[in-house]
Amino acid sequence: MKRLILAGLAAAVASVLAIGPATAADKTIAFVVNGSSDFWTIAHKGTDKAVSEIKGYSVEFKIPGQSSAAEQRQIVEDMLARGVAGIGISPVDPDNSTALLNKAAGQVPLFTFDSDAPKSDRLLYIGTDNVAAGVQAGELIKKALPDGGKIMLFVGTLGNANARERVDGIKKAIAGSKVEIVDVRTDDIDFAKAKRNVEDTLTKYDDLAMLVGLYSYNTPIIYDAMKAAGKLGKIKVVGFDEDPVTLRGVQEGVIEGTVVQQPYEFGYQTVKLLAQYIEGDKSFIPADHLKIIPTRVIDSSNVADFQKTMKELLKK
Repeated sequence: MKRLILAGLAAAVASVLAIGPATAADKTIAFVVNGSSDFWTIAHKGTDKAVSEIKGYSVEFKIPGQSSAAEQRQIVEDMLARGVAGIGISPVDPDNSTALLNKAAGQVPLFTFDSDAPKSDRLLYIGTDNVAAGVQAGELIKKALPDGGKIMLFVGTLGNANARERVDGIKKAIAGSKVEIVDVRTDDIDFAKAKRNVEDTLTKYDDLAMLVGLYSYNTPIIYDAMKAAGKLGKIKVVGFDEDPVTLRGVQEGVIEGTVVQQPYEFGYQTVKLLAQYIEGDKSFIPADHLKIIPTRVIDSSNVADFQKTMKELLKK
């Protein structure tokens, strides 16, 4: 939890990370994420790699101080005013950001990553098929609860397409089973609120069979809250993403498994392909404007090897 609090404090003010050694002649790509977490630290490694392979480009890695459409709007407006060559963004509230995204897309090449905005004029979405990822989580849930049971879901915001699609995938997977979703608790990507949501749930419900974390920070918060309440191992847990606390929980056997994405590829592919597009090569854009990066399930059988990979990616 200390690591999460520090991450939240680090994001209290909008952050700009310049990647590469930039020169006055470099074209700038803006990479706009939706919050602060180790998930985006891994994506940052991917953007580093992309810039090391292309000449004449730099990247500004933008982390909003608060996960809100309003703050992302300010960041995008600022980037456009500064004359960036392209923008990649994980929109916080895509349905209510269409006008902004279309404005940006009218001035520079615009890609979405992690969370899509299919109603906008974005050129390409790079990321997870979140319905399919939700189905993977749902299969984990059914395997852990063969006789069914009540579960609670936790997520940042249902305004994001990725969150809604994960919930839809879970519902699709558990249809016809005896697994029952009691509710979906949202926290607006506020770690303190996320912790309260779990604590309130543990106090209010004494018949839950499982807690499910849908965003990268939700599962470690679940882990910490359950540990404090003495309920680790008594209520099952399924998660998303590769936070070190989540992986430790899988290794300890108190988290059934986690569905992991490839944020490194989100960063790498977004920057590399935006530069390619800016230079005039549009041949990689598919008819459906989607570039799906596969997800995988990490459980007790493969967690040790996966942890080694993550340690390498998170090295400073």
